[in-house]
Amino acid sequence: MSVLSLKPTHKAVAAYYASLAQFEKLGITHESAVRSAFQTLLDHCARQVGRVLVPEYRVKRKGGKQVIADGAILDQYTKVFNLGLWEAKDTADDLEKEIKAKFAAGYPRENILFQAPHRAVLYQGGERFHDADLTKPAQLVEVLGHFFSYRPPVFDEWEKAVDEFKARVPELGANLAKLIRAERHTNAKYKAAFTDFLALCRASLNPNLAEDAVEEMIVQHLLTERIFRKVFDVGEFMRRNVIAVEIEKVITALTSRSFDRDRFTKNLEHFYVAIERAAETLNDFSEKQKFLNTVYERFFQGFCVKVADTHGIVYTPQSPVDFMVASVEHVLREHFDTGLAEKNVHILDPFTGTGNFIVNLMERIPASALPHKYAHELFCNEVMLLPYYVASMNIEHKYWEKVGTYEPFEGICLVDTFETAEKEQGELFSMTEENTARVKRQRAAPIKVIVANPPYNAGQINENDNNKNRKYPEIDRRVKVTYSDASKATLRNSLSDPYIKAIRWASDRIGDCGVVCYITNNGFVEGIACDGMRQHLAKEFDLVYILDLGGNVRKNPKLSGTTHNVFGIQVGVCISVFIRLPGNKAVKRNAKIYYHATPTDWRREEKCEYLDKCESIAGVEWRELTPNPKHDWLTGDNDPAFAAYLPIGGKEAKASGGSSFATVFRSYCRGFSTGRDEWIVGFGEDDLTAKTTRLVENYNTEVTRYAKTVGKKKKTDDFVASDSSFVKWTDRLKESLEKGEELTFNPKLIRRCLYRPFTPKFVYFDDLLVHRRYLQTEFFPDAKAEKDNIAISLTDIGGRSHFSALAVKGLTELHLCATVDTFQCFPLYTYSADGKARRDNIPRSTLDRFAIHYDDDAITRADIFHYVYAVLHHPEYRARYAENLKRE
Repeated sequence: MSVLSLKPTHKAVAAYYASLAQFEKLGITHESAVRSAFQTLLDHCARQVGRVLVPEYRVKRKGGKQVIADGAILDQYTKVFNLGLWEAKDTADDLEKEIKAKFAAGYPRENILFQAPHRAVLYQGGERFHDADLTKPAQLVEVLGHFFSYRPPVFDEWEKAVDEFKARVPELGANLAKLIRAERHTNAKYKAAFTDFLALCRASLNPNLAEDAVEEMIVQHLLTERIFRKVFDVGEFMRRNVIAVEIEKVITALTSRSFDRDRFTKNLEHFYVAIERAAETLNDFSEKQKFLNTVYERFFQGFCVKVADTHGIVYTPQSPVDFMVASVEHVLREHFDTGLAEKNVHILDPFTGTGNFIVNLMERIPASALPHKYAHELFCNEVMLLPYYVASMNIEHKYWEKVGTYEPFEGICLVDTFETAEKEQGELFSMTEENTARVKRQRAAPIKVIVANPPYNAGQINENDNNKNRKYPEIDRRVKVTYSDASKATLRNSLSDPYIKAIRWASDRIGDCGVVCYITNNGFVEGIACDGMRQHLAKEFDLVYILDLGGNVRKNPKLSGTTHNVFGIQVGVCISVFIRLPGNKAVKRNAKIYYHATPTDWRREEKCEYLDKCESIAGVEWRELTPNPKHDWLTGDNDPAFAAYLPIGGKEAKASGGSSFATVFRSYCRGFSTGRDEWIVGFGEDDLTAKTTRLVENYNTEVTRYAKTVGKKKKTDDFVASDSSFVKWTDRLKESLEKGEELTFNPKLIRRCLYRPFTPKFVYFDDLLVHRRYLQTEFFPDAKAEKDNIAISLTDIGGRSHFSALAVKGLTELHLCATVDTFQCFPLYTYSADGKARRDNIPRSTLDRFAIHYDDDAITRADIFHYVYAVLHHPEYRARYAENLKRE
């Protein structure tokens, strides 16, 4: 934790005294006014040391009524540990008398600061610790230093234990996994139980699920079961829950010989005890929920890094959850003449995580209506074991809290939501009949409300991670025939994002009418590849609301994910409400689209405060968007004159060879992408030869080793080593491995390339080891073409950095001028594969067009090439069409 750095001369202190002087000058003395100056100073200090100031804080006490302090300092992670209270009084108050009154009312004495404009009294550990004269800046700074340096022993132990556990858990998990694998070879009872459980998981979650992933589920259960049992006092849960029962069968078999669960976890005793002691200080179940969510997040960050990356393990803050659920209620009342609590309103959270949305929904439903809703009309899915456990407990406890009786929640399923859309579907957890029945009941339910935080990761970056997002034939088909086929973009990779699939899935799931409310990546609002998606959203819904919360650090490097993003992540975030009104069964609707963006520089706290203030979409000042013919929604900065210019290229012209579509260039392509620069790109030929030769040898040994495992039917991803210093894998190289294709080093394949501006390198330009060569071999097939040909390499559409263009002579790398952007090459000539046949890449029709326009038959194709290059560099052109250049 950071130490408070505050001096009497700092701006925050000066601003505090300036505010008091202003109040005094105006004759303002009442507490609610003068305390605002001290609150601002406290907030500044809290931010500095990584804590959160919460005004009007309710202090929950066992066996006593709640008291409300003027403010509380909470930890930034769980936001439930009270690290200090603040009570403000005005000048006229007798501070000593007020202190006695507050303690008599039950205020805690552990770390509480009583403050009036001229004096402050600090109690710590039950005793008066400091008395400060606040007219003296040095004493103000001193008392604040004591106040913010206090750390309750229990909290201190908890923080240390969790940090230690996060650091140690990979090793612990690996040791446990090693032990489990050994038992599978020597313990017949465990081997049979594991095989059965693996079949269950593959049937329900993913047919391609690796054995390692199922072992991880067992390890998760072993390491966290005690936390659930002790913190929530839910020992019965693990014996009642339909999935926990199945895992316990496996663990019972695991412990049937020599493995002792208690002995293994004994090394973690101090960690468990620290968590349990910290949880004992929390008097409210909702606080324990937040606490456990934090434990869960940190566990995943340490133990399941790949799983956390693929699924986006980010706990949804309470403010967006409140806003989204309230917005759905508003829409139902405004347009459907019903509400969340009414009968026949079936609600689904398809990516429930820790169950936040369902718990929030239950909070809004009257106790009298909750039993029916709970038993018949509330549904949620989770694909990972730990959050499934947490969600089940959170939901079941909320029901007990509201109704007074315990009922297991049969609306939750351990299942992959996207899998439920597949037409050919086997028995889900066929040996777990209750989970199967739950999934079938949910699939048959007439869902009309979908509210959730879908996963956001687009896919793995490094093939060595073996961490792919899986394919879903039906959902992928639906995305293709709608969003993808309607897109005019050349590159549509972003349509593989899980959140895009989640929107497509929900659009299909609600049928003729309903509401979808998601918090997702905001890329679809402006993304080039999402033009077809925007087109379909407009014609598939009647009303669309987009509240853009920004926070895209990649687009705006001045921002900080942890500071400006509501999730603390790198990509932008938005809340979307898609509404399909009843009574309108038209195939093609025409949605009214409403948009609002929070200020770019707002911090995450400001965004959450804004959501709290608005309460729902009813409190937002919307502006209606009018999409243009290209289905752009945010078009204010685009210049319509840009559309009148001749395009330099296009996918239609490229596909037809430039014969049917008017463009400057027939063909173009991206720079090459090796997928393994560290192996096959270098400054010197000798060094590159040594590196590439070693890679080829290592790969060939893997081909030999793989051939020996064919009979074992081992999956390629399970077979290959994840060590990129041995072989850097790509999907194409894995396919070659499966075919048994060996490589031979050929020194003639070493070619010069332009790696970065004015930074030439050598590349081993092999078709297989260079992951994607695109059409670079047609532009620069040999040394002669490098001498004769020339190309313009420019920022691809949707670039995050400034638009740039560079003339190149030779092979060019994908990220030529900016590591965050890709670049397209437009050459003067194209060649046959052997380099002997050359063809003009600027069509005759384009040459004629220029000659007619300028009334000059002497214009050549080279003139046009250099003219285009000059225009792309013209300051006025680049300034006027800055937004168009990002999108076209």
